[in-house]
Amino acid sequence: MIRLGIVDFDTSHVVEFTRRLNHIDIGADQWVEGAKVVVGCPGESLLSPERIPGYTKQMQEYGVPLVDKPEEMIGQIDAVLIESVEGGFHYERTTPFLEAGLPAFVDKPFTCDLTQAQALVALAQSKNVAIFTSSSLRYGLEVVEVKGKEGEIGKILGAEVSSPAPLHPRNPGLFHYGLHGVETLYALMGPGCETVGAISNDDVDVVTGRWKDGRIGTMRGLRKGTQGYGFTAYCEKSIVRTSINASYIYRELLKQIVQMFETGKPPIDISESVEIVAFIEAAAKSAVNDGVQTALEYTVG
Repeated sequence: MIRLGIVDFDTSHVVEFTRRLNHIDIGADQWVEGAKVVVGCPGESLLSPERIPGYTKQMQEYGVPLVDKPEEMIGQIDAVLIESVEGGFHYERTTPFLEAGLPAFVDKPFTCDLTQAQALVALAQSKNVAIFTSSSLRYGLEVVEVKGKEGEIGKILGAEVSSPAPLHPRNPGLFHYGLHGVETLYALMGPGCETVGAISNDDVDVVTGRWKDGRIGTMRGLRKGTQGYGFTAYCEKSIVRTSINASYIYRELLKQIVQMFETGKPPIDISESVEIVAFIEAAAKSAVNDGVQTALEYTVG
């Protein structure tokens, strides 16, 4: 059984992940085997400090021991979950664990800065330690199903994705919540986006990316009207349009996390996650320049 520590309690993921991993207060169809949360650090937050007391109380009710500082977990755990809502915290929070040789899952957003993202990857590689970051939407059952049917429906030639995209200045632009849509787009299209053009106002973000092979992918971030997760995948032999059921996305993400901790191999190459940071940064630059096509500062391959 892999012993996990959780850092920073300003997100519901802390409780939801613990329920599924520790088999507490949730149906057996949501359980994930192979790892258990054995210690947590409530930490601090500049984005949602009001959430910490309530989630701390729940974790105490679940019998999870708590420490005052993240580094106190080292020696008690086999791997760590960095759960801070604010991407700007992630470099500081993750570094001590990588330095100690502990593999890490870093919740979204990986970072809000390309330089920090690249630095975390370089550190993990220098220590030969696995690191993984992802939105749970990447593992929506409908997304996985489409990717698994490429032999039947053909290669995905382009995609359009929708996602709620509320804003917060501490996770600027799509880093805050629109990242769910960006991750879904990348799950369908794969890495290799070269340029983006973005239009943004109070109600919506529309970001269109051009991939190296000529394919086009679009993400629509919603802040007005009916909001939900969904996509259209334009394939060689079919067009697939569907909403995404979020009922099992935490379970499916946790399966991937545990497998990485067991095998030492992340489910996606971390370079794709670095490209996603570059995609969002480029989208922000394009949006303040009337949608001009903007090159990503980092592209896989």
